[in-house]
Amino acid sequence: QLVESGGGLVQAGDSLRLSCLVSGRAGSTVAMGWFRLAPGKEREFVATIDWFTRDTNYADSVKGRFTISRDNSKNTLYLQMTSLEPEDSATYYCAARSGARSIFPREYHYWGQGTQVTVSS
Repeated sequence: QLVESGGGLVQAGDSLRLSCLVSGRAGSTVAMGWFRLAPGKEREFVATIDWFTRDTNYADSVKGRFTISRDNSKNTLYLQMTSLEPEDSATYYCAARSGARSIFPREYHYWGQGTQVTVSS
C-alpha cells in the first residue's frame, strides 16, 4: 500500500514536500517513482529512485527544482519541490515496482491514491 500526503495550494515560487508511506506488499520494492496527472494530459513521469542505491532520474521539466529521496527507516518516499510553477499543478502519485528504475507508468505495480498540488500564479 502506498499513501501520499503533503499536497496543497501554493503560490508560484513556493516549495512543497510530498511524502509517500510504503507498507504491505509494496514494501518489496526495488524502485519507486513520482508521476503526475494534470487535467487533459497523460500521466507524466517526474522522478524515480532506486530504493537501495539511491540512484535517481528526473524529467527535464523538474530537473534542478525537484529532489526525490527516501528514508528506509521510515519506509517513506519524498519529493521535495522548489520553485514551483503553475505548470506543476497536478495530482501527484507515488508508485513502486520490483524491478529497476523506469520512467514508464505501465511498468509500476503499486500506486498510491494521489495528492493534489495546485500552484497559483
